[in-house]
Amino acid sequence: MLRIAMLGSGFIADFYTKSIHGLRNRDKVMMVYSRSDEKAKAFAKKYNIPHHTTSMEDAIAHKDVDVVVVGLPNHLHAEPVMLAVKHKKPVLVTKPLGRNATEAFQMLTAIEKAGIFGGYLEDLAYTPKTLKASEAVKQGAVGKVLWARSRETHPGPHSDWFWDIHQSGGGAILDLACHCIEVSRTFIGKDIKPIEVMCWADTLVKPMKPRIMPLDS
Repeated sequence: MLRIAMLGSGFIADFYTKSIHGLRNRDKVMMVYSRSDEKAKAFAKKYNIPHHTTSMEDAIAHKDVDVVVVGLPNHLHAEPVMLAVKHKKPVLVTKPLGRNATEAFQMLTAIEKAGIFGGYLEDLAYTPKTLKASEAVKQGAVGKVLWARSRETHPGPHSDWFWDIHQSGGGAILDLACHCIEVSRTFIGKDIKPIEVMCWADTLVKPMKPRIMPLDS
């Protein structure tokens, strides 16, 4: 059994903890970190987690922690990764890894130099439907895949920080398209590097309020 420190007490941390305890049920979240003491206590009580703290380093360095899972907003990914490197703890980070390529590369470089395990938590590439389709591709059901199309739809972000480019690093392209890119790589082959990248986009502001038109219009 691996003992996990869950960094975060929001939507993503709740999703991961529920999966670890309820579905996988082989490992255990032993520590939860939150910037809010009230939320940390509530999260610990909800999932019967023995330790909680508002100190990120204390959570990572704790003697009962083997692995660190980062379920924090995008702008808070680098700090816990560097602390995991400092304390030689394997670390798994929710998507996107960083707000930009430079930030992500710095984290990866630090992890590799420390010689610890670093994981990227891309969940949609491991859904039953994707695994079934990718297995069919591996068995040659459609031949060599040269082109893939993926579509991600979403009703809107669950937190206000998504709208702040300094905290999120970007909009839908960063937070939604990363799913599409990883799923496409699963079919095309992760050993194949892109030569050129292009995209087209539009700006939609959520929530979109319905217009109530007068009957005589």
